Amino acid sequence: MEAMTDKQFEKILKMVAMILDGCKDLEEAKAKVAELLEKEKPSE
Repeated sequence: MEAMTDKQFEKILKMVAMILDGCKDLEEAKAKVAELLEKEKPSE
């Protein structure tokens, strides 16, 4: 596993903050994060 740079870490946190800002509640935020994780998985 390769190390993450400070810039990459900051970008990820900004994306999470944007998701949280755009959601009405915690469940909606969790669903959006889960959806992003599914999109990033390589298709088998």
